[in-house]
Amino acid sequence: MPSHVSVSNISNYVGQDIILKGWVYNRTHKGKLAFLLVRDGSGFVQCVAFKGDLQPETFDRITHLPQESSVIITGSVREDQRAPGIPGGYEVGIKDLQIVQAADLDYPMALKDHGPDFALDHRHLWIRMQSQWAILRVRAVVMAATRQWLDENGFVEMSTPILTPAAAEGTTTLFETEYFDEGKAYLAQTGQLYNEANIFAFGKVYCFGPTFRAEKSKTRRHLTEFWMLEPEIAFCDLDQLMDVEEGLITFIAQTVLEKCAAELKFLGRDAVKLENISAPFPRMSYDDAAKHLIDLYEKETDPERKELLKFEWGMDFGAPHETEITKLYDKPVFVYGYPSAVKAFYMEPWPGRPEVCKSVDLLAPEGYGEICGGSERMSDPEKLLARIHKEGLPEEAYKWYLELRKYGSVAHSGFGMGVERVVAWMCGIEHVREAIPFPRTIKRIYP
Repeated sequence: MPSHVSVSNISNYVGQDIILKGWVYNRTHKGKLAFLLVRDGSGFVQCVAFKGDLQPETFDRITHLPQESSVIITGSVREDQRAPGIPGGYEVGIKDLQIVQAADLDYPMALKDHGPDFALDHRHLWIRMQSQWAILRVRAVVMAATRQWLDENGFVEMSTPILTPAAAEGTTTLFETEYFDEGKAYLAQTGQLYNEANIFAFGKVYCFGPTFRAEKSKTRRHLTEFWMLEPEIAFCDLDQLMDVEEGLITFIAQTVLEKCAAELKFLGRDAVKLENISAPFPRMSYDDAAKHLIDLYEKETDPERKELLKFEWGMDFGAPHETEITKLYDKPVFVYGYPSAVKAFYMEPWPGRPEVCKSVDLLAPEGYGEICGGSERMSDPEKLLARIHKEGLPEEAYKWYLELRKYGSVAHSGFGMGVERVVAWMCGIEHVREAIPFPRTIKRIYP
């Protein structure tokens, strides 16, 4: 009996008969030949039916198969560099075909252009399309590589709460819910505060899961529910934190290049740009970045562009500003030492400059902007309490967080990495909504 083979491994079976189980992605036929592009979850492969090799009724069934019909094919593998597919270069000569289910004829996601709203309304079917499949395969590799690097470098994965009693970064952008008789609870913006507790037990930890932001942002970089990696490290200063980020991002890029070459090729991604992602990354102070942006603004003569580039010291960067900074380099760049006023309350002040904090953002090139944001955390309980009061945050909700600084406090640092932003960058796609299976935005919660 032939073996059941995955498309991803089909190159190992040239000249052999195999069994392929999957779905008909596309069908064309002319005269005595019919071509099926079949997907099985691991890839797409061309299957060729020749009328003379099959029973008449079998060939007739093949030429009338609706798109997305599920089939079991028996056939022989041959190499053909012209054959389409992912990875491509191989095809299956059909010897027999069993129809598991003939799909309905009114399949909504026919192989033609669809508007974004229509495609998102049918996201449960859109993920079957080659481009979306390729993006989500890259996502899986990004997530696996992330865990691999952290696990191999002494980090311990911790699960942090989704429901929290207080905000980590203020209370204006949270999803709120009633929590039995305990008052208000919120969907977590971050697991960071809990991981700060975990480091005092485990040294180096990370959490990896969904987070929620109720900001009414409509940009191509924002989702209301997204996946975030958050490492936290004891006995770690800001410079050491940047070393960790460099190592992780470099490993992710190298792994994607190695394991997703076919997917990147199909997406038209310029692999050379990803090959430039290697440590060390350039490091620029916020002061220097601000000076560069102010110079650009003052020299700009186009009124519309000048308005986009408007900047003064103390502002946070917008997307146009991040893009201009990254144009200076061909790899990600760290910008460190942001004004305290635009960052979260728990960040350590810069020595001698209380208006600046020990924060750092990692900006990806090609206009993808911030992919990681982190800082050295405040380790002094009195300074932290003063900042909590200044921000008008409820002291009682942060009692446990303050106690971390009373019993063995040390310098410690951490960062958050947005998975969808990294995936969009790796794939060279425009919008993060394509980098998650079922995106949630301010206008979308279906399907």
